[in-house]
Amino acid sequence: MQPIRFGTDGWRGVIAQDFTFANVERVAQAAADYWNNNPVAGTQNRVIVGYDRRFLSAEFGRRVAEILAANGFEVVLTPDPTPTPSVSFAVKHQRAVGGVMITASHNPPIFNGFKLKSHHGASADPSLCKAVESWLDRNEVKRGPLKDYQARQLSLRDLRPAHFSALKKLVDFKLIANSKLRFAHEALYGVGAGCFDQLLAGTSCKVSTLNGNHDPLFGGINPEPIERNYVRSAAFLKKHPHDICLVTDGDADRVGAMDGRGNYLSTHQVICLLLRHFAVNRKRRGRVVKALTTTSMVDKMCDAYGLELVETGVGFKYIAAEMIKGGVLLGAEESGGIGFHGHIPERDGIAAGLFLLELLATDRLPVRRLVANLEKEFGPHRYGRIDTHVPLEKRQRLIEFLGANPPARLLASPVAEVKTYDGVKFIARDSSWLMLRGSGTEPILRIYAEAGSDADAAKLLKLGLRLSRQAG
Repeated sequence: MQPIRFGTDGWRGVIAQDFTFANVERVAQAAADYWNNNPVAGTQNRVIVGYDRRFLSAEFGRRVAEILAANGFEVVLTPDPTPTPSVSFAVKHQRAVGGVMITASHNPPIFNGFKLKSHHGASADPSLCKAVESWLDRNEVKRGPLKDYQARQLSLRDLRPAHFSALKKLVDFKLIANSKLRFAHEALYGVGAGCFDQLLAGTSCKVSTLNGNHDPLFGGINPEPIERNYVRSAAFLKKHPHDICLVTDGDADRVGAMDGRGNYLSTHQVICLLLRHFAVNRKRRGRVVKALTTTSMVDKMCDAYGLELVETGVGFKYIAAEMIKGGVLLGAEESGGIGFHGHIPERDGIAAGLFLLELLATDRLPVRRLVANLEKEFGPHRYGRIDTHVPLEKRQRLIEFLGANPPARLLASPVAEVKTYDGVKFIARDSSWLMLRGSGTEPILRIYAEAGSDADAAKLLKLGLRLSRQAG
């Protein structure tokens, strides 16, 4: 049998090569065996199953539901492609023992994935992933036709209405509803399409949904909220200005943005805008949790606002673990995943989009002015990321070597600190930084950098590329 290795919050593979029905059955049986042998106090014997718009996702989702039902679970299966945060919300609020989301999130169209959700509604942490992985192939797959279980153990249920109802209570929905904002939503062909239309139907807001059709090839892009994927929508916005353009990724758990004229807003700028909104406009307190690859502007803002900052490894599962402890105001990662106090301990791109609308409705200033105000107060922060191929067997040796032999300087500034708990990160005295780490799902090395200008960030990325060649 093919080996199956879990990554950041589950397992992903190439459709028909690794991600086959036979392998999905093996993983579903392992999850069923784990949950049956590790009951969680206060939960029901129920599993929530959802799926995105990828090729065969609905069929994979149904197969998972069949196996879970055959193993004695009450299963709630979505009848249509559904945002991952809707599944996460259902797991938490229906007190399910866990959840499964069939999605490969932002990965290329040839991939699909099996995301595990803990009973908190959060991404499965490393211990849960390893525990489920340890059950692989211990028992034969149990399975029966879906119709055999539908009357007794399996129900089809749209999870979005309950999720959307909670979101309307989470934000100042009345303020948004009366704001007369005109915004666009770049759905990147993912399951977020139509969500804002549904949420804001009957309000004074006007929504233009872009690239909302169901296309398993995602229009030839990877459904990730990064600048190169905004070309079509940016051209539309230049001709048809809006107040802002919200972007959601393939499974709608991450957020990105452009201003109303199609100019790119980085996920770091989005995170900082929301942090300011919570600390200044909403006057909220609490810990702020960020992943290592997130802008150092967050550090400066937390210092200015008197907020405790916690830094974690890359992967929202680490942020979720802090959110579960309580007292977290905002949790954020560079890829656009943001979690909020009083909601689920998980990323929610739809919630993040609504909070951006709440920010605009509160400040009544163009989003570009809000970004400029942040940079005036905390200085410019320019970020870049590139990926390079480094064989898996060489990657760890490279990271260990660089951790023990860091560069003396990053451009003109001496290296002041080296962090090695998730890849290797070099931090200069002037707060610029360079980081190298392996992808959790692909055989590539990611290189990240931040500096005070685009030119300096590009120079740091080139330095990172030179350092990565030491793997050979």
